Amino acid sequence: MELYSIKEESGQVVIRTQEGNFGFYGIREDIIRAVYTKSEEIKNKSLLVEPEVYECKAMLEAEETEEKVIISAGKLKVLWDKDTGACTWEDALSGKIYFREAGKSLTETEVVRYTTGGEKPVVKRVKTVDGERSFIENLKELKDRMAYRGKLEFDWEDGEAIYGLGQGEEGIYNYRHHQQYLYQHNMRIPMPFFVSSNGYGVFLDCASLMTFNDDENGSYIFMDTVNQMDYYVIAGDGMDDIIGGYRMITGTASMLPKWAYGYVQSKEAYHTASELLEIGEEYRKRNVPVDCIVQDWNTWVPGLWGEKIVDESRYGNIKEVNDRLHDMNIHTMVSVWPNMAEGGKNHQEFVEAGQILGDYSTYDAFDEKARERYWKQASEGLFSKGFDSWWCDSTEPFSGPDWGGAVKREPWERYLLVGNEHKKYLDAAQVNAFAMMHAKGIFENQRKEKEDKRVLNLTRSGYASSQKYGVILWSGDISATWDVLKKQIHEGLNMAMSGMPYWTLDIGGFFVVGSAWQKRGCNCSDNPDPLWFWKGGYNDGVDDKGYCELYTRWFEFGTFLPIHRSHGTDTPREIWNFGEPGTMFYDAINKFIRLRYRLMPYIYSMAGSVTRNNDTIMRSLMFDFAGDERVKDIGEEYMFGREILVCPVTEPMYYEADSRELDRVRVWECYLPDGAMWYDFWSDTSFEGGQYITAGAPIDKIPLFVRAGSILPQNQEEIQYASQKTDAPMLLRIYPGADGSFTLYEDAGDDYGYENGEFTEIPLIWDNSKRTLTIGRRTGSYPGMQETRGFTIAIGRFTKEAEYSGDEIVIQM
Repeated sequence: MELYSIKEESGQVVIRTQEGNFGFYGIREDIIRAVYTKSEEIKNKSLLVEPEVYECKAMLEAEETEEKVIISAGKLKVLWDKDTGACTWEDALSGKIYFREAGKSLTETEVVRYTTGGEKPVVKRVKTVDGERSFIENLKELKDRMAYRGKLEFDWEDGEAIYGLGQGEEGIYNYRHHQQYLYQHNMRIPMPFFVSSNGYGVFLDCASLMTFNDDENGSYIFMDTVNQMDYYVIAGDGMDDIIGGYRMITGTASMLPKWAYGYVQSKEAYHTASELLEIGEEYRKRNVPVDCIVQDWNTWVPGLWGEKIVDESRYGNIKEVNDRLHDMNIHTMVSVWPNMAEGGKNHQEFVEAGQILGDYSTYDAFDEKARERYWKQASEGLFSKGFDSWWCDSTEPFSGPDWGGAVKREPWERYLLVGNEHKKYLDAAQVNAFAMMHAKGIFENQRKEKEDKRVLNLTRSGYASSQKYGVILWSGDISATWDVLKKQIHEGLNMAMSGMPYWTLDIGGFFVVGSAWQKRGCNCSDNPDPLWFWKGGYNDGVDDKGYCELYTRWFEFGTFLPIHRSHGTDTPREIWNFGEPGTMFYDAINKFIRLRYRLMPYIYSMAGSVTRNNDTIMRSLMFDFAGDERVKDIGEEYMFGREILVCPVTEPMYYEADSRELDRVRVWECYLPDGAMWYDFWSDTSFEGGQYITAGAPIDKIPLFVRAGSILPQNQEEIQYASQKTDAPMLLRIYPGADGSFTLYEDAGDDYGYENGEFTEIPLIWDNSKRTLTIGRRTGSYPGMQETRGFTIAIGRFTKEAEYSGDEIVIQM
């Protein structure tokens, strides 16, 4: 291509050519933004990127050779090819090649919008398994503008692994030699970010539909609608560095309230306010810990789907119920939807304000005033009634076309059906960002109203930058099978490697029975029974011991997720539905709930590190053991923090479906990563890393291992809720064999004082050769801080007691 000019100034290098303009921006010495545009002006505005990112802080040095323009930010260097515009990305210090681009292109495309042309919309209201939907039957296409389709091609190394891209439903762990469609849907949460085993990440500032491809047709990411190709390359010394770079670009993850890290009880669905109270009372009566009870869709007057005004006949006493639950230190979460049925007051307000999208049902979350109106309705109807948090369900509100039928359509067909439905009502360049904008409105407006209460939003869809809005993502309406359980581990790890720290799932699977359209009361001719997605394996639900075993194993896995939550339809989910004390499933579930609360100081410290240090809780083995070549494709195990290796059991050992007994040895093969010594969490038996071992796996245990050098802070006395304080010393359990450290984080638990420095950190340092634990000087303070405390330090059965008042102490073990 013909090169016109190279301009270098203020951390920017802009290359103007016959084929368009190429911009490079020094974001940090290890992050460079690259832009390719056909326009004269490069745009510096995005829904996804923090505004200050555009203030280049790393000076770029440019050097022109006969074939290339070489640009360096310090650690990261890019070689721009004069003939093709493709880039080679290198480590400026070592010369290591991170990756080569095989090409890039922008192809002009017409963007259309849909309108009724001034006619009154003809609304077809359909009751689907995924909620009520509106379809407009008299839409017309109008040309809106011209934009581009973008294609960024890669020449990856042999053996290089690619992770991230959000969450799908196929259970792909390493995306090499796969194709993936990135669009919003129930069970699909795309993220325009991937990380490589080669030590880099690529974030694409693109909110349109996208495709990832790596097969005989090429290796590339395709962007459906962009004004310019805009992406960031992040170099790092490990996954944590790369994820930290991503969050620097898109926003720091906010702290969730402390109670969010306790056990969350949910199901589809409680039907009265009094039922919520009964559930809470039963948990407290049984002394089984719980922190939140969830009200799924059901609060509105029947027929007024999505209304944020409660049905007085069933929820008229909800304020009193929430107050009584709060007295028991139980919080509540309520389901809200972005789409509303015609005939309700909420819907009418949006119509009159002109803030409704073209489906005549969904509010326009891209409109700031519409977001404010949505919050006002939610606040008046629900927040003022004592609900503590939000379940923003169905936040990909145009996903209906393929959500029916007995046969699952082909991946490309689903992508087109659902994607085109999105593009009827949203700008084609923004279709993947609706859920993120919806979460932005909840977060910003709740904080304006009540700054002393952290925002918590469990949402079914999200996008890049969602992490800064108090969001938990979950994997949608999955089915109860062992295969799905295994795939969910892969999906959770990829979501974590997409920079999203808070992900969870429906413990036990949402759909439990084989197919139950009639049970939902949806007698729709266009949704025949059976349904392709309603594929649980247990028609008798909790009356089937096979399901009880699956649920228990799922529950044990869920204990070691960032958020511990049970939910689903078809069969109840409260602990007493799986037996009574003294029976195998009840006792195992109870044991793991109590284990979650025992580990609360460890879990909440990890949460503090997520916000303070851009940390990740659910960690692929690639985070901490990337030097072990074998972990590259191990997606069924993971680290819970840097200390605990979790090996979920994903096969039945006691019962098949229909309570058929199995004759099987209850053991599980586990890989212990190289580079560490490991302790069995249950027995303290030690093992060298770099080997497979066979671990015992009775119903009340899954294999857990602790890395040598770890310090695990734990509660010694049992607690019933996450913020409960006891007089007992905190247990610091040490696993010797290597040096180690941990930072104990604490704050007030449910306000934003931490943003202003209202928190404490206590460094814990284990010197293995000296066998000393140093409890360092406490930094910081917060209202209600415990000034003095006791610690019990334990190695195996040997313990020592220590009193701590904030100054450094050293304990000889």
